[in-house]
Amino acid sequence: MTELSAHVVILGAGHAGGTLAALLRQYGHEGPITLVGDEPIPPYQRPPLSKAWLKGEADAESLALKPLEFYAENRIDFRPSTRAVKLERSARRVHLADGSTLSYDILVIATGARAIALPIPGAELGGVMFLRTAADAEQLKAAVGPGKTLAVVGGGYIGLEVAASGRALGAEVVVLEREERVLARVACQALSDFFTAYHQQHGVKFELGASVVGFEGQGKVSGVRLADGRTLACDAVVVGVGATPNDEIAKDAGLECARGVVVDLEARTSDPAVFAIGDVTHRPMPIYEGRMFRMESVPNALEQAKQAACAITGRAAPAGEVPWQWSDQYDLKLQIAGYAFDVDEIVIRGDPKTAKFAVFHLKGKQLQSVEAINAPPEFMMGKQLIGNRKPVDKIKLADPSISMKEVAA
Repeated sequence: MTELSAHVVILGAGHAGGTLAALLRQYGHEGPITLVGDEPIPPYQRPPLSKAWLKGEADAESLALKPLEFYAENRIDFRPSTRAVKLERSARRVHLADGSTLSYDILVIATGARAIALPIPGAELGGVMFLRTAADAEQLKAAVGPGKTLAVVGGGYIGLEVAASGRALGAEVVVLEREERVLARVACQALSDFFTAYHQQHGVKFELGASVVGFEGQGKVSGVRLADGRTLACDAVVVGVGATPNDEIAKDAGLECARGVVVDLEARTSDPAVFAIGDVTHRPMPIYEGRMFRMESVPNALEQAKQAACAITGRAAPAGEVPWQWSDQYDLKLQIAGYAFDVDEIVIRGDPKTAKFAVFHLKGKQLQSVEAINAPPEFMMGKQLIGNRKPVDKIKLADPSISMKEVAA
């Protein structure tokens, strides 16, 4: 058997797993490919769930990575509504929830991550929701609208996107954040202040420094109970306090895990016959001098799908990429490149009051990360500077009259 004729089994039919299956055929893989997904629909884009889907501007068909017939036409055995429960590495066999098994030559774990549930009273009530899947988005869309109040627990990017969509649908929205500012774990004070003010202008209410201790209701949620004794009335709740990797099957099989399945830059795990890609992985960050990190983003899923596809088919490894992600809220497009590791200075370029500015995070003269609001040149040139690791002139960087091309030159 050659690598090109190997049976590749992909556990997880999200953006990473679906992309990998298509890339393997594109790169000339001739052997059988089995794509196992626990949702009833083929792989689809997830970022629009908190935006276009909620507003009725997208559905499963329009968000599908490939039409359903693509998989049969390309000899990809797509198995929807199917979940893997155990991995036998010595026998190269996967056990499925329905009692059947799958043998593999090469296994790829692309099981993603799941929303963190709050271990508090009332968490099981109807109307207490998450937003990770198309089914979640459909349930939320049916629950919010004019005359309804939506409580969003968690002031991260998903929470703010849901808040914006909730307002677009005519619902009253309150965001509950236990920290003293929104985006506290992922953004600087200036960006937190900007988004808070922008959402308030659109009618979103905020409860900051607010710890949620329970949900109230009879069968269906009717209120959120806070640590200070208050109860806020609502018709629906979205909990968005982060995600945890679905790495149990890897841990149970003895693969190395650390906040996700540990992989190298070919997406290989500690078992040479097993790869892992996407949100479930803890991967190297070569730009940042030996760091490892778990990233939750579409660009990361695509990059690792390419890494695995190249390694499996014997192609040269793809060039490394600068990590990036985005968030759409109202008429705002936030584009983020890099991560603010070991930052000792922040430079703001432009005026936040104009809703067109960028925040640059520096370590000495080296750019670590950029957060750009409606500022594509700052994002693109900033991403380039992060990748090439060239020293940055901070004076020029802070001056909007100097073009970003000149700053990056």
